[in-house]
Parts: sequence; C-alpha cells; structure tokens
Amino acid sequence: MATTATSEPTCKYAKYQTTRSSASATGYFDRPRGSDPRAATCRSKLQSKRAKLNQEINKELRLRAGAENLFKATSNKKLRETVSLELSFVNSNLQLLKEQLAVLNSSVEVYQGDQHGGLSHHIPMIPLGLKETKEVPFHDALHEFIEDHYKDKADDYVEAIAELSDLRQAMRTPSRDATGIGLLYEYYNQLYFFERRFFSPERGLGVFFDWFDSLTGVPSAQRTVAFEKACVLFNLGALHTQIGTRLERGTGEGLDGSVDNFLRAAAVFRFIVDNFTNAPSMDLAPQVLEAFILLMIAQARECLFEKLLLSYRGDSAPAQDIDAYLEQAQEAAELSESYHRVYDALSIELVKDYVPDSWIALVQVKSQYYKAMAHQLVGSGLVAGIDGRPLSLKTKETLTFMYSEDERTNGEPNFAGHSTGKPTKEKVSTIIDIRVPKNDAEQLQLGLSHLRESVLLHEESLRLQRMCRDLKKRDHLSTFLRRAHDAALSAYTRALGDDEFGEALDPPPILASTKLQLSFGQPDFGQHPVEDLFRGLGPLTLFSAKHKWNPPRLAHLRKLHDQGFGFSVRGDGPIIIAGVDGGSIADLAGVREGDVIIGIGDVDVKWSTHEEVVSLIKHARNDLSLKLIQPVEKPTQPSKSMMKSMAKTLPGGRGSTSPTSTTSSSSGVSSAASHSLSNTLAGRSSSSKNNSKSCDRIHAIGRNLPGVRRRDKSLDSHVKYRTDAKSSGKGGRSRDRTITGRLSLAADFFNLSLHSSKDRDRTVDSGTSSQTRSTTAGSRLTWNPFRTKSRERQNSHSHQQSHHHAMMALKTPSTPPVSGEVICKNIIMR
Repeated sequence: MATTATSEPTCKYAKYQTTRSSASATGYFDRPRGSDPRAATCRSKLQSKRAKLNQEINKELRLRAGAENLFKATSNKKLRETVSLELSFVNSNLQLLKEQLAVLNSSVEVYQGDQHGGLSHHIPMIPLGLKETKEVPFHDALHEFIEDHYKDKADDYVEAIAELSDLRQAMRTPSRDATGIGLLYEYYNQLYFFERRFFSPERGLGVFFDWFDSLTGVPSAQRTVAFEKACVLFNLGALHTQIGTRLERGTGEGLDGSVDNFLRAAAVFRFIVDNFTNAPSMDLAPQVLEAFILLMIAQARECLFEKLLLSYRGDSAPAQDIDAYLEQAQEAAELSESYHRVYDALSIELVKDYVPDSWIALVQVKSQYYKAMAHQLVGSGLVAGIDGRPLSLKTKETLTFMYSEDERTNGEPNFAGHSTGKPTKEKVSTIIDIRVPKNDAEQLQLGLSHLRESVLLHEESLRLQRMCRDLKKRDHLSTFLRRAHDAALSAYTRALGDDEFGEALDPPPILASTKLQLSFGQPDFGQHPVEDLFRGLGPLTLFSAKHKWNPPRLAHLRKLHDQGFGFSVRGDGPIIIAGVDGGSIADLAGVREGDVIIGIGDVDVKWSTHEEVVSLIKHARNDLSLKLIQPVEKPTQPSKSMMKSMAKTLPGGRGSTSPTSTTSSSSGVSSAASHSLSNTLAGRSSSSKNNSKSCDRIHAIGRNLPGVRRRDKSLDSHVKYRTDAKSSGKGGRSRDRTITGRLSLAADFFNLSLHSSKDRDRTVDSGTSSQTRSTTAGSRLTWNPFRTKSRERQNSHSHQQSHHHAMMALKTPSTPPVSGEVICKNIIMR
C-alpha cells in the first residue's frame, strides 16, 4: 500500500509536478520544492491533523458568527431560544476542537530527534508548529494588473505567475532541513519584488492572504503583503525550532546545531516584533513573540549546559575537581533563572490564556530541575573535595562570589525559590551560616545541606509534572525526572553515611552566573538571493506599482544619410529621451522629452545599458523604429506659495469673500470694492437688474458647453468671463453669448483671461469708443497647462495693467456705463 501511494500522487501534488515539467525549459523551476505531503512521517501526520482541525474551527466560527447575527436581528422569542441553544452547541464544539489542537501542540516528543539511549536521557524541548494557509489565486489578479497598470501583455508572464503560485504552494510544506529554510527565505525575498510590482497605494490587488493561528487555529485574512511576510517569518522561526529540537543532543556537533537554530529562531521573532505591528493573529502579538524569544534563548542555554556536562564525560574527559563542579553549578543556576524569566513572560494574562498549559508546566519543571542540579553539583563538589587539605584560593573566591547575595533580599520565595521582594515578618532563619568552610567538618556540613536541597527540589519537579494532565502522560519525562531524583537521593545518602540524625539546615541560595554569552543578530536574508520573477516588466526604479504608464506607442524615424534624428538620450537601464530638437525628424515623429525607450525594433531595451542602446541606434542607420512609453502624470494641487503669488498678481485686497462660498479667500477683489466698481462702471440703471441673470447665463453656458473644464465657483470674485456679441436685424439686437475657445491657465493658478493684454485694456477702459469695445472675432481663450516663462511674464504684466485700470475706474465714479455691456460685480461680459 505504501508503494502504491508513492507511485500514484494525488491530483493536488500532480498539478504542481506537471507545471514544473512543462516549464522546466524556461529555468523557472530549478529551485527545490517543498516536502512531499504524501510522506507518512509523524511530523507530517501531526501537521495534517492540525490543518484539519483548523478547517473545522473555521467552520464552527463562521456558524457561530451567523447564529449571533440571527440572534441580534430577530425578535421572535421562540426563534431566539432555538438560536441560543444552537450557539451553546457550537461553543461546545469549539471548546472540544481547541482542546484537541492543544493536545497536538503539546506533542513535543514528535519533534525530538533520535537520542543516545532514547528520549528518557533529556528533558524535551518545546518547538513551535507551522501556521497553515490557504491557496491564493494569483493568476486573474496579476493578469489584470499587468494589462491595466503596465500596459504590457499579460500572456508573456504566465510562467512567472505560475512559478510564484508554485513557490507559495511549496512554502506551505517545507522540509525540516536547510532546504526548507532556504525555501522560506526564497519566498520571503520574492515578496519584496512582488509588493513593489503589484501593490499600489491607489488600488488594491484584490487577493486575500488567509492564515490560521499556529496554536488556536483561528483564521485571519488581510490584503497586505506585510501580513504575508510576517506569517512566512513566523514559519521560518518555527521551522528553526523544529530543526533545533530534532538534532541529536548526545554529541557536541548536534548541540551546537541546536544552539544555532534556537538563536536564529529568536532573531526571526525579534525581527517580527521590530518591523511588523498590529497583527490580527495572536501568535504575532508582541507579548507572545517576546515570550517565544525568551523561550528560545533559554533552550539554547540549556543545550550549552548539556554540552558543558558532556565535556566531563567519557574516558578521555578530565577529572572533575571542586572548581569544575562550582562552575557547572553556576551555569545550572543561570539556566534556572532563564526558565524563570520565561515563566514570568508566559504568566501574562494575554499569553497565559493563549499558550498550552503543558508548556507553562514544562517550563516550571525545568526551572525546578536545573535549580536542583545546581545544588546537587555544589554538594557533590564539596563532598568530593574533602581530602584533609584546605581549600585553594580560587575555590574560596568562587564560594565567596557564589554566596554574595544570599540573604540580601528579605522576601518570600516563589515556586522556584526566587525572592518576590515582599517584606516578611522576622523569624528564625534556617539557612546554614557557613559560606567558606574552614575545615573538613564544615565543608561536609555545607555539602550535605546542598545535597538535601537538591533532593527536595527534584521532588518538587516531579510534583509539578504530575499536576499537569498532559505532562503526566509523558512516560519519557517521568522516567528522566525519577532517575534524576534517585541520583540526588543516592548522593545524599552516601555523603550522610551513618549519621542519620545530623543537622538539617537549608543551604544559602546560589548566585546565578555564566561565562557563556548568547547573542543573535538579524536574519540572514542576503544568504538566499533571488531573481525577480517579473523582471521583464522593467527596472524596479521606474516600473513599479507607484508609477502608472500610458499605452506604448511606436515612432518611426527616417532620415537622409547626412541628417541626424534630432534627439538625445540619457540614463542607463532604462534609457530616457533627454531632449528633442524642434522641427527635427524625432519631433515630427512624435518623440517627446521624458519618454522612456522600451524597444528598438524587435529588441527589448528596458534593461539595456547606455552603450548598448546607442549602438542599436547607430546600427539602425537611416530607418529607426522606437517603442516609447510615458508615465501617467498625476494632477497636482496648488501649493500655498502659488496661492500667495496669485494674491499679489490679481487686483484687490486680502481676505476677500467669494460671492459663492462661505469661506474667505486669500486673493481676489473684496465684495465692497467689487460692488463699488460695478456701480461705477454700470451705473444704477436697469442694467444692474440683469446681473444675476447674466451670471446664471454664464454658468449655464459653462455647464452645457462640451469640452470645457468645470471651474471652482469660489473663484468667481476674481475670474473674468467674456462672450462675443453679435447684432442681427434692424428691429433690435440679440446677444449670442458663447464662450469661444477653451479656458486658460494663468501663471500661478486657474485664471480666465483674454488672448492679449490689448483686448483686456479695451474691456476695462470704459472711455473708449464703441468701435474699440467691439470684440475681435479672432480673439479666443486658450487652455495651456504648460506655459513658458515668457508667457508668464506677459500675463504678470497684463495683470498689473488691469489693476491700474481698475484703480483708475474707482477714482472716477461718474463714468457712464458702456452700452451693450453687462456687469456682475467684477465679472464683465460683452
């Protein structure tokens, strides 16, 4: 049956094998794939069970959400009772599923490697399980984005999209070795290019990244690549913990590998904490990750301690003296303190309800066990060092340092014997008053007190193991703790001898100290370089999601032998048109400054160097075909400096109020000055009654005229409109008010003005003849958003002339109104 299952892959896995074989010629699928999901290993079975439980938990959560919404929406009493009963069943199912998932998370023995003598020779390490995820349909979303944003052929990137999907699928089941680590790093580095290519700040890609919590199985979904990156990094750290747990701890090489992997896991978790915030999943919360970091450091230190003990074992190991025992005891005390810090981090309210109870209990057991080991090593060294000679100076200094802070913390000890800092009532101390023994009797008495304390602490570790329901079932752990207890009891019995009624005093606390410093840096992303799958889109500096492009266009340039094309280029991958000579062949062919050359003939030059592009242009001789593309320019809003300059160029004072807006304007003619100017020029005749009608007529013309840009009504206080008037028939004159031409953009802001300053002078000056007041048929309004500096200077000069004429009109209020001219405040229509 196993052979049959291997020879006939499932459809899901066969799909990726087929995709790989069909595209192997392209070079996309040369990288290693993930582990085979058909492999019937204990770890794969455990991960498959976790995936099924995650799916069931997701189903129950959706049922509960629907039932809660129905309960809130309905007012039917009978229906509410039915929904309430269904909710109780759903909550019960969720509780059972979470308990099953907690059991899987507590199965730490599955990840342990093959040890010398079996698992009963070591306390198991705590690895982390991988986060499960759903497949992401990249094809349709990327296909649409490439065609709409980059204006490129999406069919040319089908293989790249398939490779990205295959890489993500392989990342879901990485192998527990360096290949799996490299696969996760490769996908993470590929996300760097993927995010900058397809995630624009203006539009979303339309895909969701669904991930399940590592411990609870609660699903989370987001559209951001940051969430995808954080989840991949969590799996990378979790895989490091599994590899560190798997390595053999009976050899120095295996222990070194475990230390390295645990520290790398801590570095990955630290990177997540420092670079990713507001994660929707609990396993990515800062408090949880901080606890995981402390756990990984403690487990790395545990491997170093085991390596230290391993160096004194075997036939070729040096003989242990009292100084060696004391050194090992201080390392054991430091290890106990490390696990005590892990326990404090796991006891936070948010973390305590999240992590499995078996993990907290195992951390407590380890803290008690290594504290017992510290006392046992000190007692064994003191007893073994009794030879009738006084202690050496080095030993005395070590003992003095080791007991230097024994009674300075006057507080109650907690579960691990650490002071809580709470003041206690004065009572008789049971701690022995010997610190540095002066003779063999004191040395034996101090050693016995340490050995007796080690026996008591081993019994406490056994009690904590029996108190946990999950740890109680771990036979390997029970066997290991009982052997340690029996060894400590045997050493105490041998040292006690026939004096069964000796003094039973507590030893002084051992000060934790270590010579082994642990440190970790950043994850080594640079050790796994990748090539951008969508490199064909062009250099990332220009062809990214931040820059949208117009459709590419072709420019055919033909010249004589003694002519030039009339353009210059700059840059290096891609090449940009630096300048175009006016009236040249390139200018007539439509080549513009700022265009990006993406092709010359049939050659794609997005990544070509400057020398290569120049060589291709020279090689084309007299007939050159360019494929050009230009980015879509975003409309820019007027800045404050532009508004201030507009206030200086336009007539009137500051702080005027627009007649169509309740907010004050920083430029334009004030309402009082505008009213005075209107009365002066138009008089108080019946023509002032047509002001509102004239304004409405102008607005209607602006709305109904096709191709005219809608203006901001708040600018009416300083914008002048003009229409052409024609008279027809002898019986009277009729006005055909039309805006001939397009609107014009002034040097600083949107401003409607006549074509020349001479026409504006004829409009404002009311003392001119009727012949001058008639509008020239050729005068038109123009719209040019890219005006030259000379035109800007001309407009500035014309504004100053208009301001001069307006001030002159204010000084001569007796000027009669002009016939055939309607004035609405400072809006002049003829």
